[in-house]
Amino acid sequence: MYLCFRKMGMRLVVSDLLGLPDPVGLGESENLDLPGLKDPAGLRNNSDLPGFKNPAGLKDLLGLYKSFFEEICRILKIQQVKTYRVWKTQQVMFLVACMFLFSCQQTYTPKPNAYFRIDFPEKEYRLYDSNCPFTFEYPVYGTLVPDTRPTSEPCWFNINFPKYKGTIYLSYLEINSNNILDTFIEDNWKMIFGKIAQKADAVDPKDYSNFDHNVYGTLFDINGNAASAVQFYVTDSVKNILRGSLYFYARPNQDSLAPAVAFFREDIVHLMESVRWKDVKLKK
Repeated sequence: MYLCFRKMGMRLVVSDLLGLPDPVGLGESENLDLPGLKDPAGLRNNSDLPGFKNPAGLKDLLGLYKSFFEEICRILKIQQVKTYRVWKTQQVMFLVACMFLFSCQQTYTPKPNAYFRIDFPEKEYRLYDSNCPFTFEYPVYGTLVPDTRPTSEPCWFNINFPKYKGTIYLSYLEINSNNILDTFIEDNWKMIFGKIAQKADAVDPKDYSNFDHNVYGTLFDINGNAASAVQFYVTDSVKNILRGSLYFYARPNQDSLAPAVAFFREDIVHLMESVRWKDVKLKK
């Protein structure tokens, strides 16, 4: 057996003391300066050297040294594992700190929500001319039907757009002693600014005039998440009033409905510009 204790700064050759073969030829080495080591074979018979009178005790001593150094190696190994874990943790913390420092250097701009694209048809209109005291043009991709609600009156219509879940509601009012134009206009403004515009961001009225055909009116653009995005009325200032409003059968959302509102707003403007009055007595 050959033990080499490098951590102690010395070498202990015990192979020949225990009667084992000399693994590296130390028994014949002439470079060992310690007394008695030039002939290790003679050490077994040298009873005058202290500590060598009891070979069994020497074995116990060597076993004790072996256990001692094995314990030291075990402690050093544990300490090495702990040091490696601490070093690894420090590396991870350093990388995380670098991520926080360098990731905040660029300004982040959140992207708005995306919505489905809506394909709209080409603009084309047809003329409505019936027993009502007015005519107008409306889109061919819309269906004009009479308003059948219990509260409806003659010459009330709905222009439905089933594909786009929208409707333009039209209602006619004849001016007489009971229906004064100023009163209607005032009530209309109160309804728009009082009820419809409660959830609106703004209401933008635009006046319209056609002196050649005696048609005057106002278009109301209602911005925000209001139930109706466009309201309007036209009148001849004497006898007739035609009022309209655009509604969609969907939860009010300005961003998602904006393309459809802009498209059908053009149809409403065309309808206002195409209104012509007729001298027809309205049947009740």
